[in-house]
Amino acid sequence: MQTLIVIKIGGNVIDDSAALQRFLTSFAGLPGSKLLVHGGGKIATQVAEKLGIPTTMVEGRRITDQPMLDVVTMVYGGLVNKQIVAKLQALTVNAIGMTGADAGTVLAKKRPVKDIDYGMVGDIEEVDSGQIQFFLRQNLTPVFAPITYSLSGDLLNTNADTMASAIAVDMVRHNDVTLLYCFEKKGVLKDPTDDTSVISELTPALYAEYKAAGIINKGMIPKLDNAFNALANGVSKVIICHADEVEMAVSQGAGTTLKLKDDQSGGYHTTS
Repeated sequence: MQTLIVIKIGGNVIDDSAALQRFLTSFAGLPGSKLLVHGGGKIATQVAEKLGIPTTMVEGRRITDQPMLDVVTMVYGGLVNKQIVAKLQALTVNAIGMTGADAGTVLAKKRPVKDIDYGMVGDIEEVDSGQIQFFLRQNLTPVFAPITYSLSGDLLNTNADTMASAIAVDMVRHNDVTLLYCFEKKGVLKDPTDDTSVISELTPALYAEYKAAGIINKGMIPKLDNAFNALANGVSKVIICHADEVEMAVSQGAGTTLKLKDDQSGGYHTTS
């Protein structure tokens, strides 16, 4: 079976042009088929401020009303996505910039209102891995912005970590998949202020212990939930690492490697 590396890049790397260039150079050097999912960094917030559109965050998640959806679509699907594609072209990677709406690759539904109304935020329903595999067979490298679409024809803002996990899970139909989450830290840390405190291996049992102790908290929790979901649904390997250590993580296991040792189930409904 062919191998595929799915990488999600986010955090402060998107906002730092030098760090982003280093990452993309490493990404370009990875052999074989690869696919990139990116976040938007702080650029959407900065653009919204210039346009006089307020940004509302609840528990670290953006509330996406219609004006903010317009901003994130322009920034994520336009400015950031096309800048990354252009930089990859300069590195001789034939990249194709996409959102989930393009070629119907990632279908979502608007998140139902419970305790919080997140607005135009999408929860993923289906990934069309057959269509993505078609692009890979054309020697194209898909670069996904975290925007999806609904059957009602709406665009939806979607968490990039979740999007990377969902795509990786569905691509298991066609490939032996490795999923990397890359950002500005060296992995999952016992002490967020100390880059030497990397947890080299993490199992669901250890994850539960670290959460209970407050060692793993805040934004790392949904990232790890997505990562373990991917492992539970057939992804061969999941690594969380520094953006500067992508090649080392793939070849030698830098960062935090997740291992699935207890029984988990669930996942996304997918299409071929």
